[in-house]
Amino acid sequence: MANKKKDEQQNNKKIDTSGVMGLVGSTTEQAISETLEINYMPYAMSVIVSRAIPEIDGFKPSHRKLLYTMYKMGLLTGGRTKSANIVGQTMRLNPHGDAAIYETMVRLAKGNETLLHPFVDSKGNFGKVYSRDMAYAASRYTEAKLDSICQELFRDIDSDTVDMVDNYDATMKEPALLPTTFPNVLVSANQGIAVGMASNICSFNLKEVCDTAIALMDNPDHDILSTLPGPDFSTGAELLYDDATTREIYQTGRGSFKLRAKWRYLKEGNLIEIYEIPYSTTSEVIMDKVAELIKAGKIKEITDMRDETDLGGLKLTIDLKRGVDPEKLMQRLYKATPLQDSFPCNFNILIAGMPKVLGVGEILEEWTAWRIDCVKRRIFFQIQKKEDRLHLLKGLERILLDIDKAISIIRETEMESEVVPNLMIGFGIDEIQANFVAEIKLRNINKEYILKQIKAVDELEREIAELRDILGSPRKLKGVIKKELKAVSEKFGQPRKTEIIYHIDEIQPEEEAEEIPDYPVTVFLSKEGYMKKITAQSLRMSGEQKFKEGDSLSFSVETSNRAEVLVFTDKFQCYKTRLSDFEDSKASLLGDYLPQKLGFEPEEKVSQVIFPGDYKGNILFFFENGKVAKVPLSAYETKTNRKKLTGAYCDKSVLKTAMAMDQDIQVAVYTTDSRCVIFSTAQLLPKTTRNTQGVSVVSLKKKAVVSYAVAAEHSGIVNQGRYRTRTLPSAGAMVKEEDAQEKQIQFEV
Repeated sequence: MANKKKDEQQNNKKIDTSGVMGLVGSTTEQAISETLEINYMPYAMSVIVSRAIPEIDGFKPSHRKLLYTMYKMGLLTGGRTKSANIVGQTMRLNPHGDAAIYETMVRLAKGNETLLHPFVDSKGNFGKVYSRDMAYAASRYTEAKLDSICQELFRDIDSDTVDMVDNYDATMKEPALLPTTFPNVLVSANQGIAVGMASNICSFNLKEVCDTAIALMDNPDHDILSTLPGPDFSTGAELLYDDATTREIYQTGRGSFKLRAKWRYLKEGNLIEIYEIPYSTTSEVIMDKVAELIKAGKIKEITDMRDETDLGGLKLTIDLKRGVDPEKLMQRLYKATPLQDSFPCNFNILIAGMPKVLGVGEILEEWTAWRIDCVKRRIFFQIQKKEDRLHLLKGLERILLDIDKAISIIRETEMESEVVPNLMIGFGIDEIQANFVAEIKLRNINKEYILKQIKAVDELEREIAELRDILGSPRKLKGVIKKELKAVSEKFGQPRKTEIIYHIDEIQPEEEAEEIPDYPVTVFLSKEGYMKKITAQSLRMSGEQKFKEGDSLSFSVETSNRAEVLVFTDKFQCYKTRLSDFEDSKASLLGDYLPQKLGFEPEEKVSQVIFPGDYKGNILFFFENGKVAKVPLSAYETKTNRKKLTGAYCDKSVLKTAMAMDQDIQVAVYTTDSRCVIFSTAQLLPKTTRNTQGVSVVSLKKKAVVSYAVAAEHSGIVNQGRYRTRTLPSAGAMVKEEDAQEKQIQFEV
């Protein structure tokens, strides 16, 4: 057995390539980690760096190659050409095939409506971002050119503002980045999935982004929310504003915005028209979900729903039965369908070839630094051009002293190759200046022409001095960028398409309380996960509670039939249900087995059951490693009555206890080495993400872990001051004998 185990370990560590190498009569062994590094890592890095993640200019390589090809084709100022022609030309830079290139063009096109500011001025059917099934026409039928905003992408690209690199076969050059004069990385929505990471950037209003970038240059401590209140999507709809969530997304680059559709009620037809939907869904998905609800009998107020989208834009029409309240119906549809949806943010951007998740302020800071570098390169280029011109004019100025001498030198020189050297000797000028003089036409060798030329000397010297002054002043460099941002904002800025709803309490979906009978019940939960709901009348008449052999009561709680229940499992998931979904039980029955009732995965077990009430308080998660996470109960509100939430809490350590609370309390945490810490939950800050690791509360000794936690008032500890701490983490104190006696502990639920 020992030898067999040893052989298995060897097989796991090494790969035998004898089958491959047998052709040459040799066998090699290679570690798996080395094989992965050699064969897989180059592919993974290529996908991350060269395909899926956008860079600071806001483009992926596929976008950049397409737009640069169109620019070189003269499509910025010229008329449209067939899309197939553009796709064919782009293949000189992008080797991934015509289908992938055309799909990229479709997304950038005005007709598809994916972007707030499309870069491709399209003609023909390019599909719609809000439709799953509306296919775009083939490239041979559509036409395209660059939109006018692309002037800001390619401005000064020929002034050495960005690096030019070889294409895939080194036959031509292409820009490594486009020198965008505005923070396109935040203006254009972008999504990409790489290997082991992804990126999902929402779009923001161009004018608001430019104003924010300017404000941050003037004051690094500027409150971004005051100038950038939220994202702006090309499909419009409404943004349900939440200050804490928005600030966290702006700071960390992660989180999600809530969006909902816009609608209007037409009284004369007794119908609802939905004309703007969330960016993250499509009209077909919404219609399928509504049809599913109607078929299941959950929505009975609708007689018909149809898609009436036309050239005027999106329109989903819902015919209502007589007497239906459209406001209440829409609240229910928001709750049960993607008419209200979330846009998850992951601001993952390549910075100098390295993927980084950045907040909005950090992105604008990186963009400003990169843009300053572009402006510096442009000014260096301009200075060089002007100095070259000035150098030539300085030589011409020498000729002015004796034009006849210059003519005489040229005329009397026998060999053509000696003209330039003789001019250099005769006037004390260098070869470049002498060549310039030698190339002047005979008709221009006169005093008037030469005086006109050298008049520009003073102007050039003044311009060069001004440019050098700008280069030496960070304030003036930022001034140049701010001036460009203001110009872009004035020329291309548009009003917001997505309306921001600040008073969310007024638009929350109403509960269908009238459809659920309400009456007091007592819930009993066993340690193995059996739950029974018993009415007050049945409880008075019943005898002893029955449990499965070896099972016992975990806790009981008095509540109502309408109460919602959160069931947390050892697989870091949460199942949300209502007590009304359970049949009234009796004391003599075992009750419903939660893993079976809620459809648990194989081997999944109940860890904790929480009654969230109105979702106004917080929930505390106590982990085995001594950390505690404080998460708002509102993070577990969902649009459906029953739903499985993955990533319900942190998976870094074993969950020992979870408790809900509507106000801060004192909590006692016990460890396996007979120590206890009592602290106030007010010392913990709530985290907006459900799977947060929390903060360290208990400093654990070697081999010790947290065993459980309980509200201090129910702990039975006589002298709580001995264990109480104001600083976290704390090692606590050894539990004294009078505090360690067996007591009946009542758990909060």
